[in-house]
Order: sequence, then structure tokens, then C-alpha cells
Amino acid sequence: MRLSDVLSKEPSMKFEQVEGFLRKGLPHGGQQKLDVGVVCRNFYCKNCESELTFSTGEKTKISCVGVTNRSVSIDCVLKCPRCTVTVPIWYLVESKDDISNAIVEVRILKRTEKLPKEVLLSYGKYGSYTELLDKADRAFRDGLGAGAVVYLREIMEGITYQVAQSKGISIVGKNGKKIPFKAALDKVDRECHIIPQEFSSMGYTLFGELSDVVHGKSDEETSLKNMMRLEDLSLEY
Repeated sequence: MRLSDVLSKEPSMKFEQVEGFLRKGLPHGGQQKLDVGVVCRNFYCKNCESELTFSTGEKTKISCVGVTNRSVSIDCVLKCPRCTVTVPIWYLVESKDDISNAIVEVRILKRTEKLPKEVLLSYGKYGSYTELLDKADRAFRDGLGAGAVVYLREIMEGITYQVAQSKGISIVGKNGKKIPFKAALDKVDRECHIIPQEFSSMGYTLFGELSDVVHGKSDEETSLKNMMRLEDLSLEY
């Protein structure tokens, strides 16, 4: 296996064995161009209206910067196979032992992509919510729990109001304005059961905690824990 195979996968805490890719150890800040194969990732290209495999190209070398004797920073640019759209990606790669060994076990500690407006992480099958889901996923992977919750809360509100409108459920108060979202969610759920039992049985406690995040009443660590709880309950459901 070559390093490009690992870089093309989703980040994992599991170490994988690859061919050595450094000619010699890199000092802190030292740079080297790597010939490690083609790095590929699937993205949805709006220009091409299709989910395609973006890649670095057959003869392209990627940039590597030394961090420690067990870690390096890697930059590369992936291009759409049909148009000129590109996606720059940065990786922080860690090895079990000295990263300059002839055979080395590595894992991706961090991966960050800068998506242009023409590119989505996934196929746009979720309609108007696709971009918000992509942004929530990227924020969560970058450790920005509060940011991820803001996007998810926006999705939750949008779906709730959409269901209310389609089912003719009034969510307008006596003053002619929308009732508080908690009340709207409760009302819509009573009639349409849009919330899984795991959530509603908790008296919407988790949703209240997520609202605290949106309104700046929660720190990043608490936000990330709530995101993990939300993800776990969703998987169980």
C-alpha cells in the first residue's frame, strides 16, 4: 500500500502500513515533494451536476513539511475530472515509529478541505439541506461542535416549519408571529411524530441543550459531547 491509498480514505485512528515515502528524516519545517501515487476523493461537482472522483493527477507530486520525527503536514490539490474546479486539502499524518523508515505505519490525525462554492462533500440528494449538512459535518470534524450545532438547528427548524406548512398546522401566535420554536416543535410532533421516541421521551432535554449552544450558552467541549449524543441516538433509531 502507498501513502496515497491512506490519504484517499476517510481518517481513522487505526495505523496502516505503507511503503516509505521520505528519502530521509525531515527537520521541523523542512520540505519535500512526495511521489506517493494518486490521491483521490469523491465530491459532488455542481458544474458537472454529478458525483465525481477528484484526483491529484498521475504525475503530480504532493508537498510535505516536517513537524516531528513521527509526523508530517501534507498539502495537495484535487481536480475535477471534467471541469477546472479544484479542491485544496491539508493532512496531518502521524506514524507509529520514525516516519522516515523504509516501511512505516501511519494514520491521519487531521484532514481539512477548502471547498469552493461549486463543490459539495456529498451528492445533493437532500435538496436544500445538503449544503447545511455538509457544513455541519465539516465543522464537527474540525472540532467546532458549536458551529455544527448551529447548522443542525437551522435544518431542524426548517424541516419543522416545512412539515407544519404541508400539514396545515398553525404555528402562528395571537400576535401574528411564529410561536417559539420549542412550542412549534412540540405541536408538530404531537400531530406528525417527526421526532424519534428516544428524543421525545427525554422531554426534549437534548434539544434544549442544543438551543443553549446556538445562543452561546455552551462551550465547545459540551457542544461536541452533545453532538456525539445526538449521533449515537440517531444511529440507535
